[in-house]
Order: sequence, then C-alpha cells, then structure tokens
Amino acid sequence: MTQKTTATARQVYGDLVARLKEVHHLNSVMGILHWDQEVIMPVGGGDSRAQQLATLAGLAHDKFTSPEIGEWLEQLEAAPKSEFNEIELCNIRETRREYDREVKVPRQLVQELTELGSRGHHVWVKARENNKLADFAPLLEKMVELKKEWARHIDPSRPAYDVNIDVFEQGFTMERIDPIFERLKGELVPLIAAIQDSDYKPDTSFLRGTFPVEKQKSLGRQVISDMGFNFDNGRVDVSVHPFCGGGDCTDVRITTRYREDNFIESLYAAVHETGHALYEQGRMQDHKALPVSEALTTGVHESQSLFWERMIAQQEAFIERYCGLLAETFPQSFSGIDPHTAYEAINVSQPSFIRVEADEVTYPLHVILRYEIEKGLFDGSMAVKDLPQIWNDKMETYLGIRPATDREGVLQDVHWSGGAFGYFPSYTLGAMMACQFYKALEREVPDTRDHVRNGNFQIIKDWLNRNIHSKGKLYDTDTLLTQVTGEPFNPEPFITYLQEKYTAIYRLQGNQARH
Repeated sequence: MTQKTTATARQVYGDLVARLKEVHHLNSVMGILHWDQEVIMPVGGGDSRAQQLATLAGLAHDKFTSPEIGEWLEQLEAAPKSEFNEIELCNIRETRREYDREVKVPRQLVQELTELGSRGHHVWVKARENNKLADFAPLLEKMVELKKEWARHIDPSRPAYDVNIDVFEQGFTMERIDPIFERLKGELVPLIAAIQDSDYKPDTSFLRGTFPVEKQKSLGRQVISDMGFNFDNGRVDVSVHPFCGGGDCTDVRITTRYREDNFIESLYAAVHETGHALYEQGRMQDHKALPVSEALTTGVHESQSLFWERMIAQQEAFIERYCGLLAETFPQSFSGIDPHTAYEAINVSQPSFIRVEADEVTYPLHVILRYEIEKGLFDGSMAVKDLPQIWNDKMETYLGIRPATDREGVLQDVHWSGGAFGYFPSYTLGAMMACQFYKALEREVPDTRDHVRNGNFQIIKDWLNRNIHSKGKLYDTDTLLTQVTGEPFNPEPFITYLQEKYTAIYRLQGNQARH
C-alpha cells in the first residue's frame, strides 16, 4: 500500500469515528430521555416523549445507515489489516455488523417501533395498575407484529425470534438455548420440589416487619459505595422497575424500588443494578463513544449484575461483613441475629410469582417460562389473548403456584412494552456466566471470601475491570469466557453451584437434589 493510500485509509477511519461519535451522542440523549421517562417525567408528557424519541431515533438511524458509512467500510475492509490496531479493527468489524443490520430496516419502521415502545411503557404501567391485560393486549400484538416485520427486513431466511435474540445475545439461537434450558428444567424442578419437601426451613421471621424507607436508602447507599460505585459519574433513584441507564460511562444512573415491609428487595435490587453500573463505569474511557467500548452482550452484562448480587452479596462472608450494619440500621429486627442465620434467611428458596423477587433457584424457571412464551408469540403457536392462561399453567407446572391476577402474572415485566423480545434468556445465561467468572476469580484470588468478609471489594472490582469490563467488544462471548475461565460457555458449574449450596442450606440428602 502506498503512503498516499495509507493516509487515505487513516482519513477514512477518522471520518468513520467522527460519525460513530455523532450517533453515540444521539443515543446517549435518548438514554437520558428514557431514564427521565421512567423516573421523573410527568405522566402527561408521555405522548410528547414518544414523538421526541421517535425523532431522535430517526436521526440516529439516518446518520448510521447513510451510504457514506457503507463506502467507508468498503474502503477500510479493502486495506491491509496491518494498517489498524486491535481496537480499530474491532470498531470496523462491529460497525459492519450493525450497519448490515440497520441499513435493511426502513426509517419509518425504526420510528414506529421507537414511538410504540415509548407509548407502550405508559400503557403497560396503567394496565399493570388496573390488573388488566386487555388494556395492554392491542399494543403488545402490534409490537410483536412490528418486531416480526423488523426481523424479516434483516434476515428473512432465519426465524424471526432468532433475529431478535441476536440483538441481545450474539452467538446464541433457539437451537443453542433450548437444550440448555431443558437441562435446567430437568435439574431445577426436582431440586425445588426437594427444597419444598425438606423438614428444615430457615428462620425468616426477622425479615418481616417495618423497615423505614430512609433507613433502606442509607443502607443501600453504603453498600453500593463500598462496592465501588462512583457517585461523581452516577446517581441512584426510584422507579417502578429497577434498571441501569443513563448517557454513557460518565453518567450512569441506577434505580431501585422500596417497600416498607421488605428491605431485602430494594437492597439486592440496588446491588444488582450496581453490578451493571460498575460494568458501564469500567468501560474503556478513551473509546467510550465507539463500539469497541460497549458491553459485549446483554448476557455478559447480566453476568456482572448477578456476579455481585448472587455470587458476592448472597454468600455468607458478605452477610458476615454487613450483619453488624443491619443490626445497627434495623435493631428491632436484627439485634441478636448471627450471620449464619441471616445468610440462610436471605438465601431462602420459595416459589413466588414475581420474577424480580425470585430466589436464585426458582429464578431460571421464571426466565424459561418467558422464553417459551416469546417463542410461541413469534412462531404463531400462542396468541396474546391466551397469555394469562398459558402463563399461569406454566407457572403451576414449573413452580407449583398459580397467579390469581395479571399483575402478579403476565403483566409484571416492562420488557415487552418496549419490544425487548429475546432479552429474557440473557438473565439466566448471565447467571451461568457469573458462576464461571466467580470460579475463575477464586482460582486466581484464593482468599476472595476473606476479602469479601473484610469489605475489600476493590480487588474484586479491579479483577472484573481488567478481565471483562475493559475488554468491551474485542472478543465474542465464548472467546472472552475461555480467556477468563479456561473454557467457553458452560452451564454445568451453575447447576452444581445451586445443588451444592441449597443441599447444604436445606439439609438435603445428596440424591434428593437430583432425582
């Protein structure tokens, strides 16, 4: 390549980066507007907000799918790879992948989906309040049809649901997920039954009572501060459904929700969302507006929230660390409670209707239920009007309980209102990855539990920053897992972890958890 051609390639790459930054900034503004919509926007602003978001989505789509981007990519791909470093090659590769998808989708459809998703949030909130799927059903039916149309534009040769899954979990399809989830059902349904049949039940009486919200806020802020959440680049608020959002890694906004009769929910929701936030705050600062810095997949993102919530905050060493603070914060409930008793109570397993309140044993079945329903909606074997019956039947089969209302059943999640079909599998795939990552951490840092017991979370955060957060999209999921853990995605450590942990807590015989 001549010096002139080399200069041209560098100039073209500079043009691409400038355009990618423009698109990133538009998306960041949309992120702030989404946060505002769920946290502080007046209810009456819903229609205007939907139009604002649709306009911005159209502008971002136009900028990203312009013919110039395609021409720049062709020139860059024709240049020798030696012209670019690993980060630049990743930006070119990821832009190509995203461009090839987005350029096939008409601008009008992008705007229609964005506007419907924004309106859908408010329709869902009201339907949930009124406990009436019929109020949400027309919008949900429309959203499913639009997402099928969207998938047909992108790749008519593939199942529409696979195309949707690929947005969140590149490298996973129904063909790959189905056997994983079937294996999970085969192991967890009998484990849950054995737990329910056990004569031993942890004492949870001290978790019931009145826990003032202001004290819950103070407790949560202390814990997430200890974890390493940077309040200069983030904030904590309240929303109907806890989430992590914001503009970029310098403006990360998390939410939780509070109930005076249950402080565990708000505390662990805050820990969970802080796991997401630490991933965002730990991204490549020098390339924060470019694809290379973005989170790898939704599953990897969920692995980080579940790593902190389940692998760290639900282990006994963590409870030992904070048992004194709990007693100081809620003396009427926690005075005289020893860490082991608190550990068993916080890890109690009991089938429940609400996914975000589910324990780590029953949680995967909440996910599998939603995954199976999404498959049915997309292949046409299920109709929206039949979802309450289908949902309740599956809940009874998997967990032995039956919702009495739509609010505690089919209307409990926000995801479908925004068209996030294919997201739910990431929660359980992420839980499996979290287990793999934690085992790798313990191999590298054998005294991890001592660090947790002493509140030395910086070592853990640094390990995650170094091995996962700062890697962005440099590698695919299996490659990243192999680099960090020594093997690609593997559900077995997760299954073993749950069986061993809950066999011990519930004093089960070894074979009780497996038959």
